[in-house]
Amino acid sequence: MYLTKILTIWLKSERSIELMDGMTVQLQQQLFDYTASLFNEGFLDDQFKQLEQLQDETNPDFVVEVVTLFFDDAERLLNELTTSLGQENIDFKRLDAYVHQLKGSSSSIGAQTVHKACISFRNFCTEKNVEGCLKSLQQVKHEYSLVKSKLETLFKMEQELLASRLSDLKVE
Repeated sequence: MYLTKILTIWLKSERSIELMDGMTVQLQQQLFDYTASLFNEGFLDDQFKQLEQLQDETNPDFVVEVVTLFFDDAERLLNELTTSLGQENIDFKRLDAYVHQLKGSSSSIGAQTVHKACISFRNFCTEKNVEGCLKSLQQVKHEYSLVKSKLETLFKMEQELLASRLSDLKVE
């Protein structure tokens, strides 16, 4: 995120292009392509870009930290949802409150597919439709798992690029 901004500026300078080895250039292109695919495929939306803009040199891990908090919160909420739907007498108000929290936190990091799945889930909660809620829970879990995997991959790619760039700087 912040790293991507810095590297983009750095990459525009002619000297940096001369100094980068082929691996760094390839990693940079892969990161740009992968990030673009997350937006093009609807996994992330503009809220994620806004989150990236809040990151700066004073807190270079801001996005990773916020997303990690989302992961922790989402897993807690998914466990609560699973437990609530397993009860004999389902408290649909409580269920809806959990889904609402997950919808809000997924929206705050730009996890568009999770957010959309939560909207559908909330409709079933309002209707007190147990079968619809169970199917929605599976869909939310699936979307969450995909987004988590994709964001973890994105963060790993950023770390690999940073390591490659630092290696290039040592050569200079």
